[in-house]
Amino acid sequence: MKTILFCFPGNEVLAKKLSEKPGFAIGGLEIRQFPDGESYVRIISNVKDCRSILICSLDRPDNKLLPLYFTCRALKELGSSRVELVAPYLAYMRQDKRFHPGEAVTSDAFAALLSGFVDRLVTVDPHLHRHHSLAEIYSIPTSLVHAAEPISQWIKNNIQKSLLIGPDEESRQWVEAVAKAAGAPFEVLLKNRKGDRDVDVSIPDVEKYHDHIPVLVDDIISTAHTMIETVKHLNELRMKPPVCIGVHPVFAGDAYAELKAAGTGEIISCNTIIHPSNKIDLTHQLSIVL
Repeated sequence: MKTILFCFPGNEVLAKKLSEKPGFAIGGLEIRQFPDGESYVRIISNVKDCRSILICSLDRPDNKLLPLYFTCRALKELGSSRVELVAPYLAYMRQDKRFHPGEAVTSDAFAALLSGFVDRLVTVDPHLHRHHSLAEIYSIPTSLVHAAEPISQWIKNNIQKSLLIGPDEESRQWVEAVAKAAGAPFEVLLKNRKGDRDVDVSIPDVEKYHDHIPVLVDDIISTAHTMIETVKHLNELRMKPPVCIGVHPVFAGDAYAELKAAGTGEIISCNTIIHPSNKIDLTHQLSIVL
């Protein structure tokens, strides 16, 4: 079965790399907006009896959702045998329960929505907290790619003596795995989140690690406030300038500039969302599951 990749705007580099897999080809897809803001979608490839794979990272998802739906529907109407979605960053995983009366549980709703028009989902390290797996909310087959090994390899190749630091207890298992693979010690902070942009973190016990380079590791860097507070604490302790690593570089608003200004040594991310900080390539891992 022929496999055709369709690339959403902003995902061109990843799509081109994935198209190097034998049997894969890049298809033609036009997406634009009419003057009134409605979406226009056109498939410029013969997809009859083909396996179609859409490459679309779902950061800033609301503006992408309708074009994604229209594209998937058009592919099926034009005879595509399968329509799969590669979304390296999967949105709407945060609101996984009703924290306050009347709130929408958007993780469940978004999963039901995607499951209604996609035959399979491939993603990287989704933010699973109260769910043990995507199968609990998605009714379609899902495949996960994990960034821990590529991150640990980058640390081993680029930092001689590192101390890994996780932002909170939720990150312990993940950060521990990265640290173990990198052959490095680790610490996990205690975090008190007062609001979206108001976070206190504990001062880590790093007195015995002054000759190490702190490496802050998290799955998502959104507002970056947790990392910024941690960097400030480490600077007060006169640690070496820390390296900040995130799987998903969301960087809302001025988060990237603020994190740089906080006194970081370097900011590194995986290429799940296109960003200047991308230095860890997950193309190989994604290609394996495709």
